[in-house]
Amino acid sequence: MNDIRAVVGVDIAKHVFQLHEVSRETGEITSVQLKRKTFLAHFANRSTCLIGMEACGGAQHWARKLVALGHDVRLLPALQVKAFVCGNKNDTADARAIWMAVQQPGVRKAAIKTEAQQAVLAMHRVRQQLIKFRTAQINALRGLLTEYGEVMPQGRSGIARRLPGIFANLVDRLPVILIDTLREQFARIGRLDEEVVEIERRLRDWYRQNDACRRLAEVPGVGLLTATAVVAAVGDAKTFKSGREFAAWLGLVPRQTGTGGRVRLLGISKRGDTYLRTLLIHGARSVLTHCKSPPEWIAKLVKRRPINVAIVAMANKTARTLWALLAHERLYQREYKISPA
Repeated sequence: MNDIRAVVGVDIAKHVFQLHEVSRETGEITSVQLKRKTFLAHFANRSTCLIGMEACGGAQHWARKLVALGHDVRLLPALQVKAFVCGNKNDTADARAIWMAVQQPGVRKAAIKTEAQQAVLAMHRVRQQLIKFRTAQINALRGLLTEYGEVMPQGRSGIARRLPGIFANLVDRLPVILIDTLREQFARIGRLDEEVVEIERRLRDWYRQNDACRRLAEVPGVGLLTATAVVAAVGDAKTFKSGREFAAWLGLVPRQTGTGGRVRLLGISKRGDTYLRTLLIHGARSVLTHCKSPPEWIAKLVKRRPINVAIVAMANKTARTLWALLAHERLYQREYKISPA
């Protein structure tokens, strides 16, 4: 590493921040602990330096603040920093490990996101939590009614159709307090539906204002949720060197194991963002299910490989296409031909 700037490893927490630095001139090791209120003041009063931090809770906020002060900040995945921890795990050892990791050429960094991008991701997370809670409420209601001989079809629409009639049948058999409780449960599910719809409306407003989202939505299998989630999660697409690296970050490439020169490919790695990978795979599944004339390459693949393998392959190709549109700021072209280098 030929950079002559000072390198600082920072282990952040809620109230205490541990710094590790080694002087390039004298080799003196500095390990200092700062409180939250003095953290920014410490870096505001020193020359520009390279700061490494783990990509954990609160890291995006502090990265934006330090970048505004003129420093070069790199967020490192915690899994890659862990390899440099020596001895017992504590704040001092973690800061030293970050200091070592940020100087290694093979350690990748996470993109620093804007507050707007993080806000969109927060809405996706809240929507995901609401859907999980709604599913749990529906399953609980279905299970309770099964105990009284009322079996309902799966899905919210089936419950909405059957529940009024079921309540009418049970009102003479069951105590009123139970019927009222079940009705409150059903009303709670309806309120969750309204909250999910409201979040999707807000996402749609942001989608209409964002040019990158509209360009991504032209790709088959990509809709409102996938386009907004990709733009918000990726940050700067040029953080990835290629579409292949982006697909690997999403866990859409095979794991591999090998020794002695023999490499064996396994199933997909499933690393990275589970939410994004799920959206891309479901989008690819929708294209293969409903498209009357799928691309020739995927039609051939379906004939010789299991359908789920073909779906993941299409999700991989979609991820590469999305990266190209973001990194090169292009419009989607259905018949685009890749020219040789």
